[in-house]
Amino acid sequence: MSGEKLFSVQEANSMLAVLAPRLERIREARHELIRSAEQIESRVAIDGGGVAGGSWFEANAVLRTEVEAIVADGAILRDPEIGLVDFPSERDGRGVFLCWKLGEPEVAFWHPLDTGIASRKPI
Repeated sequence: MSGEKLFSVQEANSMLAVLAPRLERIREARHELIRSAEQIESRVAIDGGGVAGGSWFEANAVLRTEVEAIVADGAILRDPEIGLVDFPSERDGRGVFLCWKLGEPEVAFWHPLDTGIASRKPI
C-alpha cells in the first residue's frame, strides 16, 4: 500500500457527506448511459442515434467527473450500483480496507486486502 493515502475511520467517515451524493450521481449517470445506449442502438439505423446520443455524452461526462473525484480523494469505488467503496487503511500494522456501502450510517467494517465485501468484519 506504499504511496496510497491511508484513512483512519474518522477520516473515512468525514468523507461520507460528500461521497453519498456523488455515488447517487454515479448510479443515475450509469442508468442513463444504459438507457441512452439502448435508445441509440434502436435508432441508429433510422437516424444515426439521434438525440439519444446527447444524453449518453452528458451521462458519460457526469460519470467520469464523479469517479475521478473519488479516485482523487484516495477512495476506491468497488461497485457503483450498490455504492460500495473501500478506503485504504492499516489495522494492527497491516494493510486493510475500511469498507462502506451507500445507505450505511458510517464506516463500520473492514476487510483484508485480498478479500472483499463477503469478508467484512466489524471495526
